[in-house]
Amino acid sequence: MKNKSFRYIGIILSMLILMSACSEKETTEKSSSEVTSVSETDNQNQTVELKVWAEEYDFDLMNMMIESFKQEYADEASFEITIEANSESETKDNVLSDVHNAADVFLIPDDQLSVMVASGALEPIPDAEAVSSRNTPESSESATINGKMYAYPVTADNGYFLYYNKKYFSEKDVQTLDGILEIAKKNKKKFSMELTSGWYMYAFFGNTGLEMGLNDDGVTNHCNWNSTEGEIKGTDIAKAMLAVTKNSGFESREDGLFVEGVADGSIIAGISGVWNSVDVKKSWGDDYGACKLPTYTCNGKQIQMASFTGYKMAGVNYYSQNKDWAYKFADWISNEENQKLRFVERNQGPSNINAAASDEVTESPAIKAVIEQSEFGVLQRVGNKFWDPCADFGAVMAAGNPDNIDLQELMDKLANGISAAITE
Repeated sequence: MKNKSFRYIGIILSMLILMSACSEKETTEKSSSEVTSVSETDNQNQTVELKVWAEEYDFDLMNMMIESFKQEYADEASFEITIEANSESETKDNVLSDVHNAADVFLIPDDQLSVMVASGALEPIPDAEAVSSRNTPESSESATINGKMYAYPVTADNGYFLYYNKKYFSEKDVQTLDGILEIAKKNKKKFSMELTSGWYMYAFFGNTGLEMGLNDDGVTNHCNWNSTEGEIKGTDIAKAMLAVTKNSGFESREDGLFVEGVADGSIIAGISGVWNSVDVKKSWGDDYGACKLPTYTCNGKQIQMASFTGYKMAGVNYYSQNKDWAYKFADWISNEENQKLRFVERNQGPSNINAAASDEVTESPAIKAVIEQSEFGVLQRVGNKFWDPCADFGAVMAAGNPDNIDLQELMDKLANGISAAITE
């Protein structure tokens, strides 16, 4: 699921905790010659304890994988594997706040990887070449920093696209946001988008020629969304967004409320991700449609809406007491068969090359849509200062700028907030 904002102060505290643990790490870490490999022990008498973090809605799925893992390695050890609830969007914060008591294996969105590596919570995986060869280049790259792979790719679907109800829209209708809004307005229905989230709001900025991204320090951002030069200016985007939000066919809804609107019939199109595909399909049935994001009108031009793309991966805690087995388990839950299982049970798009090529996956409207949209997307690589300014700006846009604040002033505030130093 999408990544949420986190507080940099929490990272600083977490870094201090980990720095204080460095000496302990040096004294307690066993060298490769001291570690007794799984194959060299009396495995039949070994009981392996592992703690795994997962979203509550994935407990049943994870239990299936745990049972198959136990069966696969029944001749080598007995296992006590426990699951604890954890929000994937908060994995980084939860691991770094108490790394020694964190799970042995956990799932993280790709944008959390760099901080966890820098903090010493992850180390390069032992079987990187084999793992990389079975996954798509993009997903493998997302798990790699400076040429070293630190986690096991699990999904390749952490992006967003357009859902639409075929009862109201043709494939031609959903090519432009203008067309979508006109049909929604005519039918007294709504097109929904979570405009107060920087994750979704990026759709209006990404393909305009303006730039925003993470600086080399890995913490702060650069942003020129307030530019007064060029073919598309910052204020042009603000005007375009206001034209959208003032249309009676538009409504800014949080992601969860989008599903409610689909169910009650008030929403007939909207921007979201594959995690809602099961609910959308349940509500719309054969009228369920999905495709890339539409174009929108900006300064008299049609601009293709952009998106953040992302991947989910399995990480192994550096401080795991059963690290060899933790690596085996992370490898297991990310293998081809279990990625296929994820698709069947949760409609999650595989990063595994073979799983992604299966007929079931390629015929899924949501998976096809997220792949189609990925051509117009970029990996989410932003610092903490990105989120709050976007939320504030998005709220003003969603409300239609009721105080008539000068648009250049709004754009300056947005860009300066995004690119602010961490101490500001």
